[in-house]
Amino acid sequence: MVGEEGKNLTVAERNGINIKNERSLHAGLKQWYAQPHDRFEVPVGGFIIDLVRGQQLVEFQTRNFTAIRPKLQSLLKEHPVHLVHPITFEKWVVQVDAKGTSVLSRRKSTYRGALTDIFEELVRIPELVTHAAFTLEFPFIREEEIRCRDGKGSKWRKKVSIKDRKLLEVVSTHTFTCAQDFLQFLPPHLPQPFSNKDLAKALLLPLHRCRQITYCLRKMGALEVTGKKVNELLFSITSHE
Repeated sequence: MVGEEGKNLTVAERNGINIKNERSLHAGLKQWYAQPHDRFEVPVGGFIIDLVRGQQLVEFQTRNFTAIRPKLQSLLKEHPVHLVHPITFEKWVVQVDAKGTSVLSRRKSTYRGALTDIFEELVRIPELVTHAAFTLEFPFIREEEIRCRDGKGSKWRKKVSIKDRKLLEVVSTHTFTCAQDFLQFLPPHLPQPFSNKDLAKALLLPLHRCRQITYCLRKMGALEVTGKKVNELLFSITSHE
């Protein structure tokens, strides 16, 4: 006899893209990525997979890699997994009324994303990059962010709630298949060895972002600590000879 969980998994798979219970951005990314013969919401290993293409399992995660980490760890034991995570290249902010039926305003945000933004989430799963069956893809997107002044949002957003995010366009996409692919974030003119401050100066990035980069590269095995200068760690690219 099939249990309740088994019933749910049995009926989960669909021939087309299901957007009924998805946020618009998640659904839009699936539509952008989909090809003929892909399968959607497929039960695998006790999980529901966003998209299955042949033997490969594809997951779309718009934020919070911590939430998907256990799922990825489990699936990678037996399956190749491809993770797709969007980076906002350009954003339009749309204000709607309390009912969400009328658009009050639409403006272009001054925000501009960069590929180094991937490390904001990647710090939660850097060691998974060392798995031969794990690949990542980061589409640069134009999006609409739907907001409502309903008094329910966070304080720093002045109580404005984000109701939805919508994909407008994929501008470009960047795929990483191994730890060495991430060495592209280290400019060739860096001193050797180098500190996080050296990296921040070379990339014109905040120090916290550079700490995320070096942390991830260390966990991937692409960087190693080779010294210390006062209180700063010094890094060198790991030799694989």
